[in-house]
Formats: sequence, C-alpha cells, structure tokens
Amino acid sequence: MSEKCTHDCKTCKENCSDRDPSSFLKPLNENSKVGKVIAVVSGKGGVGKSMVTSQLAVTMARRGYKVAVLDADITGPSIPQAFNIHGHAYGSELGMEPAVSEGGVKVMSINLLLDDETDPVVWRGPVIAGAVTQFWTDVHWGDVDYMFVDMPPGTGDVPLTVFQSLPVDGVVVVSTPQELVGMIVEKCVKMAGMLKRQVIGLVENMSFFKCPDCGKEHAIFGESHAAELAKTYEIPGVARLPIDPALAKLCDAGQIEKFEGDYLNELCDAIVKM
Repeated sequence: MSEKCTHDCKTCKENCSDRDPSSFLKPLNENSKVGKVIAVVSGKGGVGKSMVTSQLAVTMARRGYKVAVLDADITGPSIPQAFNIHGHAYGSELGMEPAVSEGGVKVMSINLLLDDETDPVVWRGPVIAGAVTQFWTDVHWGDVDYMFVDMPPGTGDVPLTVFQSLPVDGVVVVSTPQELVGMIVEKCVKMAGMLKRQVIGLVENMSFFKCPDCGKEHAIFGESHAAELAKTYEIPGVARLPIDPALAKLCDAGQIEKFEGDYLNELCDAIVKM
C-alpha cells in the first residue's frame, strides 16, 4: 500500500497488493482523505468502549494529529454526549458535514441526524449497517490522520460491515476483568483474526481502584487477565484503566476533552508506530 493511499481503489492507478476485485470495501467520500482507521470493539455492552474511543481521539488530537470519530453504534450512540456535541449535521456540495468538537475532533453520529437526540432508532440490522457505510461514503471528512470507529458491542451485522466495508488498519478491544467478559473478548479477537484485521491493543477498563488515602490498588471486579490474554493472542499493546470517578463525570458532562489523564499514551504510541 502506498503511503499516500486514500483507501479508494476506484481513483487509484497503482497496482498494489491491496487491490482485490472481490473486495467489499466501499469508496471513501471523494473529497476526503483518511490515513489510518482504528476500530474500537467490545464483546458486550457497558465496558466503557465509547469512553476509550473518546480518550484515544482526545489523546491523538493533543499530539497534533487530525482526528475523527465515526460513531457506528447506531442504536446506542454515546460519542456526541462525550464531546458535548448537540444539534444537527448539515449537507454541503462536498457531502454531509461532520460536527467538530471544541478540541477539533470531527464527529459523525446518528444523533446528529435525528429530530430529537433522545428519539430511539428502531431499525433492522441491514438498515443500521447501511447507515454506517454511508458515514464512510457520504460524509465530507476532509483531511484526517486517524479515524476511530466506535463500534456497537458484539460480533453482529455492524462490526462485520465495518470490517468488510472500511479499510480497518487496526483493532482495539475493550474489556473488564471478569472472566465471563474475558471469554466474550476472545470472540472479538477471533472475529478480527477471521477477517484478517490486526488487533493492536487490549484495554482493560475498570481494572482496579486506587485508594486516594493509602494509594493501594484494589481489584474491585476481580484480578486482571489482560496480560495473559494479550500474550495468548499476541496483542502488542495493553492498557489497564482504573475506576476513575473524575473521568466518568467529565464524560457524562460532555467534557472529555478536559481530562488530564495519560492512561492510553502507550497504546497511542503503538498506533502511531503501526
């Protein structure tokens, strides 16, 4: 693949190894250029996947990169709230325009297209998957270095659509310490392997609680299995996030960009070195 690859084989004359006549990849909006696409996945809901996606985007934006978040969780969108983005997206002659956060992160989510952001999206799987694809093909993303795709939990229609339709360069899996969640995480890792997508990071959220008085770490949800799982599946990047009430409060208040933590710095280093 050329360093200047736009992931749109229809406009490219190079005969590279990534050109596949049977590929399901969809063309990127012709007025856009996206460098790396990172999918953030989880085996089940409630493990903090959207929070991790938001932190990754914020951390990379602070490093000076042009960052975007494609919110692929159509029935449970959380990204606009984390970035305090409300209102409606609009169209231009270049395509559908994403919202832009105070820190410069571009965001597209189904919430930006609803009459009321609290309205439920009651669609069947194929329609939901089609909407996600349109976020890639119809949105004028402009020039983006790193796009993070916040996936719905599980291994169903939308994750399959994203892995097949978007040129996903790497996958970050989010989990919590419970053994049951660990088992479900392995399903996500194996799905990525089946679709030939590289898992570059494992984030164990709510891994421990650090006592503010004595500084001792307590494994509230059980002992960590992150290192063991990463070794089994040869996942290069591992991050353990503590239970942090301050982070949760900022996320709920739409102020994720004000968080000062460096929990995901090493994982971001791995993404840059991909």
